[in-house]
Amino acid sequence: MKVDGIPYRSIWTEGDGRSVRIIDQTKLPHAFETLPLRTLEEAARAIETMQVRGAPCIGATAAYGVCLALAEDSSDEALEAALARLGRTRPTAVNLRWALEEMAAAVRNRPRAERVEAAYARAGAICEEDVEICRRIGAHGLTLIEAAAAKKGGGRVNVLTHCNAGWIACVDWGTALAPLYLAHDKGLDIHVWVDETRPRNQGAALTAWELGAHGVPHSIIVDNAGGHLMQHGEVDLCIVGTDRTTRTGDVANKIGTYLKALAAHDNGVPFYVALPHTTIDWTLRDGFAIPIEERAEAEVTALTGRDADGVVRTVTVSAPGSRARNFGFDVTPARLVTALVTERGIAPASEAGLLSLYPERADG
Repeated sequence: MKVDGIPYRSIWTEGDGRSVRIIDQTKLPHAFETLPLRTLEEAARAIETMQVRGAPCIGATAAYGVCLALAEDSSDEALEAALARLGRTRPTAVNLRWALEEMAAAVRNRPRAERVEAAYARAGAICEEDVEICRRIGAHGLTLIEAAAAKKGGGRVNVLTHCNAGWIACVDWGTALAPLYLAHDKGLDIHVWVDETRPRNQGAALTAWELGAHGVPHSIIVDNAGGHLMQHGEVDLCIVGTDRTTRTGDVANKIGTYLKALAAHDNGVPFYVALPHTTIDWTLRDGFAIPIEERAEAEVTALTGRDADGVVRTVTVSAPGSRARNFGFDVTPARLVTALVTERGIAPASEAGLLSLYPERADG
């Protein structure tokens, strides 16, 4: 995707093929800055502080974190330490674990002299695979928007999304936003309701920034407005991403997703979840077994924005002395999900539905 006419991905290697650079998402939308990652610790910190976020982007960053660690020390001890350090950074997104397992398999049984080259090759492949996966998710999801447009006789299709599942959350294209980009590029009349997504405002800051840069019509709404819009027929379909999906179709996504699914179910609005296969946790059947990350209170009690003088400031919005709880994700049961949109197609949110697309996982 492009920023000011220049094509970018969310993470890339520079000219030497070894230096890693990311877009610092904590600076958006007020500033577009890129950041080098030079060491394992810098990669881990980028994930922990959400300079990179979004399940596929986290996985890609972790993969390159292993590369950076091995470039310093290619021993077995250094590899295991890197896998452990990166594995602690974010507990909910399963792409992180998947990427680390892929990196370990690529280098663990190789001679030390071959490990760095093998690691960079696998990390690069993970990124290229993610781009193609997201493009395919977009193509399948586009059919849902086309069907909604046909049902309205070509009228405007209003889509509601929550948090950010666009290209900046992946390597390129995105998951939930990929169909929207393809629909817009095809000339369909679409409009996107963008939940602000408190507490970090990743909808207002990141999704709105992405859509605006690509020219997709959109409006930011407060998180609690979605149900009202659905009651008044202003939402044709919802589409969100997911950080972990069980083999039975339960999905863990940014806090507040469950409430949107409930509102959609009550109002007969289709609720779709877009995901790559790397986000499916085949070891879990119950979504409530997914670990839910709890983050710092300050994300709830404070807000960052640009003031009237153009200065970016962080201000406290809560009553002095009040404590806060900050749950990063919630679980939406499969019964509330109309369908799952994957790179292999669209299926019911159920074990049978997922296995119809991934029959090779029937044995676990």
